[in-house]
Amino acid sequence: MSWEKVYEQWADSDKLDDTLKKQLADLANDQAMKKDAFYKPLEFGTAGMRGIIGPGINRMNIFTVRQATEGLARFMDTQDLATKKRGVAIAYDSRHMSPEFAMEAAKTLAKHDIPSFVFESLRPTPELSYAVRSEEAFAGIMITASHNPAAYNGYKIYGEDGGQMPPEHADALTAFVRQVENPLEVEILSEEAAKQADLIHIIGEEIDTAYLKEMKTVTINQELINEMGEELKLVYTPLHGTGGMLGEKALQQAGFKSYMLVPEQAIADPDFSTVKSPNPEEPGAFEYAMKLGEKEDADLLIATDPDADRLGAAVRLPDGSYQVLTGNQIGALLIRYILQAHQDAGTLPKNAAVLKSIVSSELPTTIAKSYGAEMISVLTGFKFIAEKIQQYEDDGSHTFMFGFEESYGYLIKPFVRDKDAIQALILLAEVAAYYKKAGKTLYDGLQDILAEYGYFAEKTISITLDGEAGAAKIEEILGDLRQEAPKDFAGINVVLTEDFLKRETTDESGKISPIEMPPSNVLKYVLADETWIAIRPSGTEPKIKFYIGVKGESQADAVNKLETFETAIKQLTE
Repeated sequence: MSWEKVYEQWADSDKLDDTLKKQLADLANDQAMKKDAFYKPLEFGTAGMRGIIGPGINRMNIFTVRQATEGLARFMDTQDLATKKRGVAIAYDSRHMSPEFAMEAAKTLAKHDIPSFVFESLRPTPELSYAVRSEEAFAGIMITASHNPAAYNGYKIYGEDGGQMPPEHADALTAFVRQVENPLEVEILSEEAAKQADLIHIIGEEIDTAYLKEMKTVTINQELINEMGEELKLVYTPLHGTGGMLGEKALQQAGFKSYMLVPEQAIADPDFSTVKSPNPEEPGAFEYAMKLGEKEDADLLIATDPDADRLGAAVRLPDGSYQVLTGNQIGALLIRYILQAHQDAGTLPKNAAVLKSIVSSELPTTIAKSYGAEMISVLTGFKFIAEKIQQYEDDGSHTFMFGFEESYGYLIKPFVRDKDAIQALILLAEVAAYYKKAGKTLYDGLQDILAEYGYFAEKTISITLDGEAGAAKIEEILGDLRQEAPKDFAGINVVLTEDFLKRETTDESGKISPIEMPPSNVLKYVLADETWIAIRPSGTEPKIKFYIGVKGESQADAVNKLETFETAIKQLTE
């Protein structure tokens, strides 16, 4: 069916509420926007779906949420009755329409006689992951668009282990979602009828209490916090999202007494009115935290994104200003502290394992090896880290110590099986306390690590290519690279090419070796000077991402290398 026909289907429907009707009417004279809203269904992949809120099959609205949930319900209908009755945990963040989308999902499941456990109010993504495990649910739904701008919302599905569904389950689920041709026709049970049938259970405080109890295990050296918890000055901003309540309680519980919440950003706000983008990767997200930090002479600034699965930090420099750290730098600080603290305490397991994504820094690899821990790289997506954690628990081959992705995602303790910014908040504060006791800042600590292990530096270049033309351009770039593999970047020879879609590695001589990972649309090149470059399309946004990792003789040398390779990479997209 043409997109024009689909648009007419929506325009003629009597199921749209007044808001959607008005938004649809506003599209009438904007042909480009109208086409973008209806030319294809909102993509549903292994990470769920994410899009602009509004009418259309390529938008987030109650009907596309019903469609996705109908797919999950049909998938659960194939399970035995006992499995199906375990139900689905549902949480949501502070975005526009998040509570409504959560309840629409519950009502869709109820039509299939599937119970749901819906949080009473907004909660972080990691708590949803925990709730799936603690309630022994079959699946979880998180309504969030993570760190996207205010116009967006999204829908993520979690498996019974509390991690996002692995590819085999996600592919089966996606097939059921795609069978639902017309989202306007998905049937639901009314909220009242679902509650009367005991199919919607409201949860909240009991999960908070259990989660916070588990949070006590994140602290490694309680004596250190008891000694330094009042001296360490910490500024925390949840960026108008879900992290505030649990984050503050976790800080109090751990023993940090001199923390300050950024007052303007401690309030849940779907418009994220104090920031251009609620993304802790971006220095602009720290504007208010820096003002408060300078006023109060804070040691450390921490920001979490709206669903509190990602964490960013800014450290105080010698001149009193603040510098935002990269995700890789935060990962290096956390790994070094975890392994050193356990080594000092005599609790470092012989089979210790640290996990990271294939596009994350090699500095943590070098650190892990120095402690006799094994670094294991997995595909991008925390579900792959969650899979490894489960494997280690099943076979005892390794003891999980830490997992991270360069995109500001960290996990310390596996009672959650996704990125957990609340855990990272508590441990990074402990690391800062460790350095403060030694008369140093976190910035000093990072310099110590670089001086000891080498001047590693990384950069991610994200290029947004919107709409149908953008998607085609992304395919073209990757297709051209596969057809004619680069021999060098900026004059430095490629010594190893890794194609994770073909699942094969090719060295300089042309020898091909298999990659023992699931297929993924990623290309990675290792150069003669230890530089690596990776290229992948985003799974949730209309972006193609280029990752660069270098090692220099000094910090200045590493920065120069990054600039040189960035120039070479930008030529690929012109």
